[in-house]
Amino acid sequence: MQPETSHLTFRKSSYSGARTQDCVEVADLPGGAAVRDSKHPEAGHITFPVSEWNAFLAEVTR
Repeated sequence: MQPETSHLTFRKSSYSGARTQDCVEVADLPGGAAVRDSKHPEAGHITFPVSEWNAFLAEVTR
Protein backbone atom coordinates (compact mmCIF):
# COMPACT_ATOMS: atom_id res chain seq x y z
CA MET A 1 0.00 0.00 0.00
CA GLN A 2 1.37 3.39 -0.98
CA PRO A 3 1.23 6.39 1.33
CA GLU A 4 -1.08 9.28 0.51
CA THR A 5 0.65 11.55 -2.03
CA SER A 6 -1.41 14.74 -1.76
CA HIS A 7 1.13 16.13 0.71
CA LEU A 8 4.15 15.27 -1.49
CA THR A 9 5.81 17.88 -3.64
CA PHE A 10 7.02 16.22 -6.82
CA ARG A 11 9.67 17.96 -8.92
CA LYS A 12 11.39 17.37 -12.25
CA SER A 13 15.10 17.34 -12.83
CA SER A 14 16.62 20.60 -13.98
CA TYR A 15 18.08 18.53 -16.83
CA SER A 16 14.59 17.77 -18.18
CA GLY A 17 14.48 20.92 -20.28
CA ALA A 18 11.54 23.09 -21.16
CA ARG A 19 10.72 21.38 -24.44
CA THR A 20 9.31 18.16 -23.04
CA GLN A 21 6.85 17.20 -20.36
CA ASP A 22 7.87 13.53 -20.53
CA CYS A 23 10.07 12.82 -17.55
CA VAL A 24 10.33 11.28 -14.15
CA GLU A 25 9.41 13.28 -11.07
CA VAL A 26 10.71 12.76 -7.55
CA ALA A 27 9.44 13.77 -4.10
CA ASP A 28 11.24 13.59 -0.78
CA LEU A 29 9.93 11.18 1.84
CA PRO A 30 11.03 11.07 5.48
CA GLY A 31 12.85 7.79 4.84
CA GLY A 32 13.64 7.98 1.12
CA ALA A 33 12.06 9.15 -2.12
CA ALA A 34 8.96 8.66 -4.25
CA VAL A 35 9.26 8.50 -8.05
CA ARG A 36 6.48 8.79 -10.64
CA ASP A 37 5.93 9.26 -14.37
CA SER A 38 5.08 12.89 -15.15
CA LYS A 39 2.81 11.80 -18.02
CA HIS A 40 0.68 9.64 -15.73
CA PRO A 41 0.87 10.95 -12.15
CA GLU A 42 -2.51 9.37 -11.39
CA ALA A 43 -0.90 5.93 -11.86
CA GLY A 44 0.88 6.32 -8.54
CA HIS A 45 4.51 6.19 -7.59
CA ILE A 46 7.31 3.88 -6.51
CA THR A 47 8.97 4.43 -3.16
CA PHE A 48 12.64 3.81 -2.41
CA PRO A 49 14.21 3.64 1.04
CA VAL A 50 16.95 6.20 1.66
CA SER A 51 19.76 3.63 1.29
CA GLU A 52 18.57 2.56 -2.17
CA TRP A 53 17.89 6.13 -3.28
CA ASN A 54 21.34 7.28 -2.18
CA ALA A 55 22.96 4.33 -3.99
CA PHE A 56 21.03 5.24 -7.17
CA LEU A 57 22.05 8.90 -6.96
CA ALA A 58 25.68 7.98 -6.35
CA GLU A 59 25.67 5.73 -9.41
CA VAL A 60 24.08 8.24 -11.80
CA THR A 61 26.33 11.08 -10.70
CA ARG A 62 29.44 8.99 -11.19
